[in-house]
Amino acid sequence: MFAKPFRVKSNTVIKGSDRRKLKADLSTAFPSLSADELSELVPNKEELNVVKIYAHKGDAVTVYVLHKNPLFFEVDKKLFPTVYVLWRYPALLPAFKTWPPVLQKLTGGADLMLPGVVVPSCGLPDVKQGDSCAVTLVNNRAPVAVGTAAVSTEQMHSLGMKGRGVCVLHTYMDYLWAFGDKSGPPSLPDAESEAHGENGEECEISDKEEEVDKCVEEQHSPEETVTDQAHSGFEELSLVEQDEEKGEKSNEKEEETQDEQKTPQEVMDAMLLQCFLHALKSKVKKSELPLLTSTFLRNHMFSCCPSGKQLDIKKSSYKKLSKFLQTMEQRYNIVRVKELTKGVESIVEVDWKNPELRSFSFPEDTDVESTPLPDGEEGEIPYHPPEITTLYSVSARLEPLFLNANKRKGATLHPAEVRSIVTEYVKSNELVDENNKNYVTINPTLCDCLLEKSEYQEVVSLKWDDLFSRTLGRMQECYQAVFPGQPPIIKKGHIEPIDITVASRGSNKKVTLIKNLEVYGLDPAVVASVLQHRVQASSVLQPVPGAKDRVLVQIQGSQIQQVGKLLLDHYQIPRKYIQGLEKAPKGGKKK
Repeated sequence: MFAKPFRVKSNTVIKGSDRRKLKADLSTAFPSLSADELSELVPNKEELNVVKIYAHKGDAVTVYVLHKNPLFFEVDKKLFPTVYVLWRYPALLPAFKTWPPVLQKLTGGADLMLPGVVVPSCGLPDVKQGDSCAVTLVNNRAPVAVGTAAVSTEQMHSLGMKGRGVCVLHTYMDYLWAFGDKSGPPSLPDAESEAHGENGEECEISDKEEEVDKCVEEQHSPEETVTDQAHSGFEELSLVEQDEEKGEKSNEKEEETQDEQKTPQEVMDAMLLQCFLHALKSKVKKSELPLLTSTFLRNHMFSCCPSGKQLDIKKSSYKKLSKFLQTMEQRYNIVRVKELTKGVESIVEVDWKNPELRSFSFPEDTDVESTPLPDGEEGEIPYHPPEITTLYSVSARLEPLFLNANKRKGATLHPAEVRSIVTEYVKSNELVDENNKNYVTINPTLCDCLLEKSEYQEVVSLKWDDLFSRTLGRMQECYQAVFPGQPPIIKKGHIEPIDITVASRGSNKKVTLIKNLEVYGLDPAVVASVLQHRVQASSVLQPVPGAKDRVLVQIQGSQIQQVGKLLLDHYQIPRKYIQGLEKAPKGGKKK
């Protein structure tokens, strides 16, 4: 349900009466929760928010958020806990166990199939069809997914453990999880797995291969919406596991024993250092400095992560990127980090001659190209502007007009499609005026859809152009942005233009402000760096008030002409999507 981005409709603080009702509903839905636990989840005096959202398929969902973490979500008047709650109360829901590689399939939007379920010695949990349940991984009781049972426990056995087991609604690492603090699951040892010990290890591994293979076969059905990325990651994990089990290479066995001796935290610390050095040596160029620490992590460090592995700072001993970079600065003196803007840290200097950095060799199991690029060349994929198309969404009022074309409320259409459907409707209902073919006779459907109440008795026909303009005027205007290699993005309303303004600072100082670069797929940090070198003036990034995850670029001086040249010539943004170019000073001879 949350495998793709959702749209937030409203975000309000819960009322006192609704807070009491939520407590009562939770007590009914989860009777195992004590009064103290309920008070901890729904405190009386702390701010609790009610967020109403629309999932990517149009489902209306209510989410209850405490301390910026979603705790519960409500679908069709049924409450479900999020993984954040289940990590605190892992026994809240009956849980089905599966293998770690299956998690990537679940995160991609797939349901849990019965061949992928690991049956413990005590048997499967007793559930009925439609009951809420959780999904855990082998060797860890911390749930990683929430859903409903597709069939009862009895039916699972009668079906021979084949078919769909759990209809997954929410998983660790989906967009609902990302709505919170993005923390990772705790390590909760599985008592049964520990009891088996090493004796059952070989048997478990062979069973794992068979179960995962069956699970993959089941999930290839067209009903499943699994991304190619998750599928490829799953195949890589399977190949790695098979290589380790067969023991074809002795050095792999040595590495495996070394990894077993290290704690998960030490393994993540080593991977973090590897990705840090790899990114500095192969990705970052001197011309990019100062570089936002968040951009460095997102665009450089993540891309240097070894294939089949995932970089998660919260699972390291550092917990935060700022603490890790501070350690790199103090212990190795590789980088210098500075807070150029309040609350926003940037890497301002890199010691390229540092012995640690120079002696670092690129690992072989990394998918990214590790050859350093010559200075002056672009280190990232060349930017291509999006193709922006105006669309129109069918409103509830106009739905009867589009029913024959199987277009329901919310369907998006190009203007040409709208004209074609309206023309077909008029002709199929023989509404063209026989005496003057430039006019269309108004029938009851067109009257309800296109006329105002005051026109019901007066207007009996409309010109074709008036008919089309009224139809488009009563539809919701949208836009579609298509970036190269990405699926189309459709949003309501007009697309926001890149806004360029000049503001005064102090007595006689001017600065140029640039907003909405993210809408067009431009990284504000990169644009600020390029402008800084072009005009030889300082630039900073500032958060946009009232806009989450957006920043504006502020550069010293009145630089509208230079900004316009960069956007028009270098990035090829059409002029109609840039606002403020007309404010540029006119060129002329000085007296």
